[in-house]
Amino acid sequence: MFDTALGWCGMAWGERGVVAVELPGADRGRTLAALRRRVGGREVEPAGPVLAVVERVRALLTGVPDDLTDVPVDPSGLPDFHWRVYQHIRTVGPGRTTTYGQVAAAVGAPGSAQAVGQAMGANPYPIIVPCHRVLGAGGKVGGFSAAGGAATKVRILGIEGAAPGGQPSLFD
Repeated sequence: MFDTALGWCGMAWGERGVVAVELPGADRGRTLAALRRRVGGREVEPAGPVLAVVERVRALLTGVPDDLTDVPVDPSGLPDFHWRVYQHIRTVGPGRTTTYGQVAAAVGAPGSAQAVGQAMGANPYPIIVPCHRVLGAGGKVGGFSAAGGAATKVRILGIEGAAPGGQPSLFD
């Protein structure tokens, strides 16, 4: 568990990399409970490379650009399509956005924007795999699975300097 500009986040990791990230819930306890429901485990203080990732995520959520593409994630158990989508999404850097349709075309599945949306909703590593940078057609915000939903998505995009559809947000 670690505190950020948005509230308490959680991260679980294993030998192959990050297994899950939990974006802020209503409070630390709820965020921890949500992470434990997803992956189980016990709470430990991050150290070494994991602590470095935590610090980078904290910095990103205060506006320090970082694409986090070098942070390893564990794809065990993911559907192949989801993994392809997540790999592509990681190429979309801070301050930039793409659309569900563009992602679908980029992974060789044109016309599969809804499937990309489902992959985004199932993303086990939000922020590290930046699903918040994926918008609907015409720059529409669309959904977001974190607490606060679309408002949280817009807030993160604002912190990164990207406004959906080029429009200022409530947080600008």
